[in-house]
Amino acid sequence: MPTLETDLTPYATMLSFTRYVGRTGPKKASFVSGLRRARQAKSGFNPHGQLVKALKADIQFRTPGTHLAAVVQAVKPRWQPLYTASTAGAARYLETLGDLDKVWLAQTRDALAVIGGLPVKINPHLGLRYEGGRAEAVRLHFDETPPGDEAVVATLHLMAAHMDQILPHAEPVLVDVRRGDVFRADPSTKPADIDRWLTGEAAAFAAMWSTAA
Repeated sequence: MPTLETDLTPYATMLSFTRYVGRTGPKKASFVSGLRRARQAKSGFNPHGQLVKALKADIQFRTPGTHLAAVVQAVKPRWQPLYTASTAGAARYLETLGDLDKVWLAQTRDALAVIGGLPVKINPHLGLRYEGGRAEAVRLHFDETPPGDEAVVATLHLMAAHMDQILPHAEPVLVDVRRGDVFRADPSTKPADIDRWLTGEAAAFAAMWSTAA
């Protein structure tokens, strides 16, 4: 039986949905059409997997930046410029964690949200636990451009709304890897308002997906 990832049912990952909400006007429809074509062609490749593993290794083995530096030379030459552009910021992010002897990796789980009738896969890259019990579920942003305000709000809200499945009692965090910037939820935001906004965006996404058929 086909899955959401392989059939042509309207479906989005958190990455594609948050990229979508940051677009305006005709760019939204073009973006959704591109996602649908990619699904039909079963194309797509994640070039950042080794960087995520290196970041986790530096946290696990308390080696701030050692594995990140090594992975630039370990990847294929075509990916070295991408990794060179990302590892310096990733190392700066490691510095924000403080004493790595007091930070541990934590297991996270993916969640499947249904927003405005649209299934959205919510998948953080890593979980962290700190001395004292505080925990974070972390999503990494790898794009050349910084995440826009809409993408930041949507990412943090989606993770927070499903944290009981992802990593109970954890705080959602978005990290702009290239620049090492860390984003956390603004306590003044109103979750109900964000829910309404994302529900409308998701319904429009599903409609555009069907129109592109």
